[in-house]
Amino acid sequence: MTRDAGSGVHEPRDLAALATTVAGEAAALVRTYAEGRVEVAATKSSEVDVVTAADRAAEELLRARLRAARPDDAILGEEGEDEAGTSGVRWVLDPIDGTVNFLYGLPRHAVSVAAQVEGADGWRTVAGTVLEVPTGSTWSAHLDEGHPVGTRDGTPVRVRDPQPLHLMLVATGFSYDRDVRTRQAASLQHLLPRVRDVRRMGSCALDLCLLASGHLDAYVEEGVNLWDHAAATLVARAAGARWQLLTGASGRDLLVCAPAGAFEEFLEAVTAAGYTADGPTAG
Repeated sequence: MTRDAGSGVHEPRDLAALATTVAGEAAALVRTYAEGRVEVAATKSSEVDVVTAADRAAEELLRARLRAARPDDAILGEEGEDEAGTSGVRWVLDPIDGTVNFLYGLPRHAVSVAAQVEGADGWRTVAGTVLEVPTGSTWSAHLDEGHPVGTRDGTPVRVRDPQPLHLMLVATGFSYDRDVRTRQAASLQHLLPRVRDVRRMGSCALDLCLLASGHLDAYVEEGVNLWDHAAATLVARAAGARWQLLTGASGRDLLVCAPAGAFEEFLEAVTAAGYTADGPTAG
């Protein structure tokens, strides 16, 4: 439980419930857009980094619902302007994580909603929901007396038992920047022979949730943003995973995640493959 002078008590369980409610409404809206012709509305960092009308509409809905329920909270979203708040709570929104999948009609895309509380060390995620839009499958987590608890469709999540590196099924993603992709491909070339296999499914949030549910053994990606992982890393922690943000070889945030018992071995392999700024140069 956390407290601030403006709005009283913030229960992480209640914040998680609100996150799930608004994520469900946004997902329903995204599905209506999927019934028609999905087209690119704009591009961001490059011509392959796209935004659809559904992204914008879903974020507008999320913001409206959260402002109505908690008008004093701050909001940070992928598609809109940051909104300041006075309550000490901030919502971090990704209206469609996996927009390119959505554009192509591929099922791996999700709404992600996280609630953070401001403290002496900055913002800390205390609740979050990741909702896979096509299936409705919902991962939710919140802090309970300081410890994360998480579920998938109401059932507690748990990572797979730690695997040795050569038996790890690893998820990853690639940047929209061509030069960063080139570095990532070189690092992947070094990592791939050392693991069971690699999957690239197009949604950071869902990859982390699948790891939490025992469908993957590890995850690594450079170029992630806070809205991609704010909710999902809490789910992963609740399931027994460990995660860390490092500086990647191209200077962007590098997210590494694995079951706690396998994390150090995987991090060593990631570093040896050249993913990190201070690791070997892959080539």
